[in-house]
Amino acid sequence: MLVAEAGTGTGKTFAYLVPALLAGGKVLVSTGTKTLQDQLFDRDLPAVREAIFSGASTALLKGRANYVCIYRLERAAAESTLSSRDEASHLARIVQFARLTRSGDRAELAEVPEDSPAWIHATSTRDNCLGQECPNYKDCFVINARKNAMSADVVVINHHLFFADVMLRDEGLAELLPACNTVIFDEAHQLPDTARLFFGDSVSTNQLVELARDTRMELRAAGGALPELDRAAGKLDKSARDLRLVFREEGARYSHAQAERESEFAPCVQVLAQALDTFRGLLVSQAERSEGLAACLRRCEEARVKLAIWQEADQTETVRWVEVYSSALQLHTTPLATGELFRRQMDDHPRAWIFTSATLAVGEDFKHFKRELGLDEADAVRWESPFDFAHQALFYVPRGLPEPNDPAFTQAVVEAAWPVLRASRGRAFLLFTTLRALRRARDILADKLEREGLAWPLLVQGTGSRSDLLARFRRLDNPILLGSQSFWEGVDVRGEALSLVVIDKLPFAPPDDPVLAARIEALRAKGGNPFMELQLPQAILQLKQGAGRLIRDETDRGVLMICDTRLYSKPYGRNIRASLPPMRATRELADVEAFFVSDRIENGSGPATKNSA
Repeated sequence: MLVAEAGTGTGKTFAYLVPALLAGGKVLVSTGTKTLQDQLFDRDLPAVREAIFSGASTALLKGRANYVCIYRLERAAAESTLSSRDEASHLARIVQFARLTRSGDRAELAEVPEDSPAWIHATSTRDNCLGQECPNYKDCFVINARKNAMSADVVVINHHLFFADVMLRDEGLAELLPACNTVIFDEAHQLPDTARLFFGDSVSTNQLVELARDTRMELRAAGGALPELDRAAGKLDKSARDLRLVFREEGARYSHAQAERESEFAPCVQVLAQALDTFRGLLVSQAERSEGLAACLRRCEEARVKLAIWQEADQTETVRWVEVYSSALQLHTTPLATGELFRRQMDDHPRAWIFTSATLAVGEDFKHFKRELGLDEADAVRWESPFDFAHQALFYVPRGLPEPNDPAFTQAVVEAAWPVLRASRGRAFLLFTTLRALRRARDILADKLEREGLAWPLLVQGTGSRSDLLARFRRLDNPILLGSQSFWEGVDVRGEALSLVVIDKLPFAPPDDPVLAARIEALRAKGGNPFMELQLPQAILQLKQGAGRLIRDETDRGVLMICDTRLYSKPYGRNIRASLPPMRATRELADVEAFFVSDRIENGSGPATKNSA
């Protein structure tokens, strides 16, 4: 077991791919996201194979929801019950794509947006897949991808897929994992949160709405009849939607105790459980009519079990909480500690386990990461970034800003950042810890740009996909991008296009987050120090990710601006500063302006000019 932190530019992907290809055994490489998965498979792996003349075979394997499901696609195309012209148009394109594609990977069909509702009808989930009983089983894209993975020497997956299989034995790795000599986790800092997600249980209102809809569809396909079941499906649909409507605010998380303060919550959960029981009782008598109805019954049984677990969960080892989305609500049961659970999985499969990322240690200390995953006995090594941060970057913390909890804080952040944005001529990421702060900053910046007649593009998270916003950022002149969580990591912009990263405040997780609050209480009950053992390490690792967006290449130059005076006013500020790359630090705006002047002189770009997009 090896835990390896390697700074930006070290070449850690090549560092594990070269021995993986040369070793001759079967290797599983798991990445943090599907985007990184595609990059690794399409760019990095071919480059290394060519460089070392390797004949090793490779395969890419994603979760089933990433592949077109021929069975569900045909059913949806025949139903003609889509909600809009766009959805119908998208479905028609997917039908055409399914006839031509060899892989069935939805990532190949860029013309249909990732968030199009048509994908729900054109892909399967673990819940609604018919497995070997499916009439399209022989042509199934998921099965073909799994067969390719079984025969390949190196298989590229992602963390969600790994844990889905470990917990559910469903995603095609059940036979693959025992055959592996080595498992490599890239972007391993994401593993603890992913582990918590999969070692717990959850049931969502969307699952139940889809179950009701799919049952009605399968009933029609099987010849109809049984109006009682159709009515029960309608009641299940309504009770699931009613539970979502208990909460007005979307994007919110509530502990079980907080949720129960809403007077309608507990009764709505009870009504939902009763509707599910009634629905199940009627579905049992119909399940033998078709494989589709039998699959609906299996989904119903699993949902009942998960809802019962949520209603009766042991509060000493787990935390019950509620997550509210724009059109769905999810009931979660999450374990407070995952280290022992994860270690048990590793002990079941003795082999080389490698964990690597640019952000695993707090200073030189790996205790936090190792404790989260039960890796106490693992070797841990750090490699510094080869970049010359002292020359390439400047670290700026402005003076005189209010405390982060001050109502005027975001206004003050933008005012402090404005002269720096002028000096850098845009070309900046502004990263925020909350969406509320991001929206406030957007309004203030839009007003400033208009008043000063600057046509610098203002790109805002939520106005397009992340990949689209990044493509526009690279293409346009003098852009300013405002982002929150999804832009703190996994984003790579090299060269002069990005010369300034502004972070509004230290990314401490909100203490009222239900999972964090429960973990804090559990640590405190054991006599631990939640701030030093949990909250501070988490914030440092997150900050290192955000700061890592700035210098991505040996020729990059730029300024990292963090608008949180706690870096100097609090004792723990020294620990945080020591964990950042070794940049020259300043608290003077004049030093920042001089840095950008020297940068323009070095690059021969002359004085700042007004640019339009």
